[in-house]
Amino acid sequence: MTTRLTRRALLSLTAAGTALALTACGGNVGGSAAESSFPSGPVTLTVGQAAGGSTDLIARATADGMKDSLGVAVPVVNKPGANGALATQEVAQMEPDGQNLILLNASLITITPLAVSEEEAVSLDDLDVLMGLSQDDYVMVASKDSGLKSLDDIKSSGKSLNFGTTGVGTGSQLAQELLLAQADIEGTMVPFDSGSPALTAVMGNQVQVSTVQLGEAKPQIDAGTVTPIVIFSKERNEYLPDVPTAIESGYEVPVSQYRAVAAPKGLDEETKTKLVDSIKEAVGTEAYADFNEKNMLTANEITGEEVVDEWNDLAAKYKELTEEHGISLATK
Repeated sequence: MTTRLTRRALLSLTAAGTALALTACGGNVGGSAAESSFPSGPVTLTVGQAAGGSTDLIARATADGMKDSLGVAVPVVNKPGANGALATQEVAQMEPDGQNLILLNASLITITPLAVSEEEAVSLDDLDVLMGLSQDDYVMVASKDSGLKSLDDIKSSGKSLNFGTTGVGTGSQLAQELLLAQADIEGTMVPFDSGSPALTAVMGNQVQVSTVQLGEAKPQIDAGTVTPIVIFSKERNEYLPDVPTAIESGYEVPVSQYRAVAAPKGLDEETKTKLVDSIKEAVGTEAYADFNEKNMLTANEITGEEVVDEWNDLAAKYKELTEEHGISLATK
């Protein structure tokens, strides 16, 4: 006798077979699907600084390159405050699913802890650092009216000089204070709230010297409105090759700003690999290389593990140097 199965019966048998197969696999199929679902929507890159600054521009250039390989939008969200501490702490507490990232400034890890309490300091232990991006160097410049053209001129000026910085607890302040302490130069430190007013003040000779980031200072250097004195990178900067480093001038001041991308601690390896690959693809484009050159950024595209080692070493070095020279970055 021939048995004919109805459509409903066939569907029931198929469903039963699928259930048995899932049971035999230990129910892991659902877990694998969840693990491979990243990204499940837009991947947000948070920036702890205001829009338009160097950190924000770097974040946007990186996000623009990541979106194609990830296949989703990568919006940049600005949440300025406390040199990026508030935004970083917020992202660190989010689910480690890869959907939320933070653009880190090294100074938050290496310098800010010298200016705030231990409870306020941000640690890399709460983050999975994915990859380093770039190096942004600080340069000391003097006003044209001051007549200062070198460190020797500053040391022998015999005048009471004002020195501008981009703020308390910044690389600008650290670099300048370390140099002045080691060179035995006295003067009045004048903190501004960013590089733009610090540069404007030295251009107008309200302060005779300011230390600012190269990308901000270079147009005025080229225009001849300020004079470069020293740069604080370990080696001479390719965009300012004729300006000596503080180190080659005899002073131990290896201070630069570095950036990296990080995520909340606990990413699974598959998600981490996808994110790292997307960052590598972003920084490997001609558009990103052109962006670095336009903004006078030096590539520092190292692994997340190398970032952690480098930044922790710098934090220890800066702590040692400030203690050795009796320098306090805390607000007085």
